[in-house]
Amino acid sequence: MIDVQIGSLTVGNDRPLTLIAGPCQLESSDHAQMIAGRMAEACAAHGAQFVFKGSYDKANRTSLSGKRGLGMEAGLRVLEDVKRAIGCPVLTDIHGADHCAPVAEVADILQIPAFLCRQTDLLLAAGDTGAVINVKKGQFLAPWDMANVAEKIASTGNRRILLTERGVSFGYNTLVADMRSLPEMMKTGYPVVMDATHSVQQPGGLGGASGGQREYAPVMARAAVSLGIAAVFIETHEAPDTAPSDGPNMLPLAQMPQLVEGLMGFDRLAKANPIRV
Repeated sequence: MIDVQIGSLTVGNDRPLTLIAGPCQLESSDHAQMIAGRMAEACAAHGAQFVFKGSYDKANRTSLSGKRGLGMEAGLRVLEDVKRAIGCPVLTDIHGADHCAPVAEVADILQIPAFLCRQTDLLLAAGDTGAVINVKKGQFLAPWDMANVAEKIASTGNRRILLTERGVSFGYNTLVADMRSLPEMMKTGYPVVMDATHSVQQPGGLGGASGGQREYAPVMARAAVSLGIAAVFIETHEAPDTAPSDGPNMLPLAQMPQLVEGLMGFDRLAKANPIRV
């Protein structure tokens, strides 16, 4: 198993669980720090490691009218503020090879969106930064296909790689998460992450926007953590129904401390009795 160092954190499939959490879209510095602070407290209280996530640009919105975010320059300033105020690593999405170098000056983790996970130039440019690279498995890929994705990044000499499951397309506007994909991706040796909120997304399900079933996100998180994975990715917001993006599958911030507590119980059991396929 490969451990990945992210600041003071050591992330691995046999290490204590890491929570990657934050709003879908960055809104302001104060808002990001509020969510990051609440999540950092909850994780510290229950022994979880914490990484803040927030996107400066949502480039793959369902419709042209969807709000895309603050943009790179303003978004990176917000992430810098979070790192300085909260002291946690930060993650954000990138969408083009030209984003990689400037974003890596601030972000600890560059995230490759699922739709872009086979874009070779993007993967190589991301790997060249030396930052941690989190790749979301495409909704169109089998889990074993992620070995080829990881190999592209590793060819740059950067093996600081995380692989994330976020469900596979199953008919129109529907995703299904196959829990077999988690131990399958563990065969690469890299830390595996479960995206508990995007796996309950209904892409384009509202016509001009994506729908979701947020009530099932804790189910996905518990099921995944019980297998002994490295991290869980959860988008959260104090008022998901009024959030600018992905509200239907984001979890209310008020529910997160109790969820973290429960997940850490499953994590301790799983890490004490590991299952490897």
